[in-house]
Amino acid sequence: MYETEPLSAECARALRRPEHVCIGVSPFNSYFSTARLTSLARWASTAFAGFHFFVPDEITAYTFEALGYPAGRARQKAHRQSKYTHNKIRTALSSAGVPDAADRVLSMVRLNADARYQELFDQAAGLFEDSAQFREACLDATRWVLEHKLPDGDATPEQLRSGVRYFLAELPMFAGSGYIVGASHSMFAYHQRVRFLERFFNRELEWAPRPGQGFLIVRPADEQATAERSFTSLGTAR
Repeated sequence: MYETEPLSAECARALRRPEHVCIGVSPFNSYFSTARLTSLARWASTAFAGFHFFVPDEITAYTFEALGYPAGRARQKAHRQSKYTHNKIRTALSSAGVPDAADRVLSMVRLNADARYQELFDQAAGLFEDSAQFREACLDATRWVLEHKLPDGDATPEQLRSGVRYFLAELPMFAGSGYIVGASHSMFAYHQRVRFLERFFNRELEWAPRPGQGFLIVRPADEQATAERSFTSLGTAR
């Protein structure tokens, strides 16, 4: 059983129409076991009219490059783990009895060929270059991720510029997962609070989610009390 919490008042309003949920799955996060993915698929099937899993698969190479891995090695690590994650999702969807399993997964290959995803990505990337406020917010989110992985805990400007590519590639899903899949109302679901996205969904940044788009914190009920004592700056890249 899962406890859910909309990230903002606007998110709560979007949730009143449970048309679609997009569940973020981090390839390198052990939270997403096959059993967890199966239970999430069952939850989504009953709580929403439609759902997808989003896997930021090959773009995890950007984080490894920022941590100092050669580009080829970074891509190799990302590809191997992504393949494993996709296999777990395939097994989970089969166990949950979900039809059209292949259509339920949004990979980066699929998204990069999607005109609506590209439209939102271009907006985010353009604002990153043009707006100092938005750029600093994105770099700050990336800084938190990298500094928890670097031995000295201090990311250089070059490392931030490399690692932020991962975050920018994810942003269209937060801004418009419903727009991308053709749903008028959609919730992006993850199990952790995300500081950047709290600002984003409270309309504190220069870019805002599309109408009908929300963010939903989804946690197992027995983990809720523990989770409330923790706070992360960026969830899906962890």
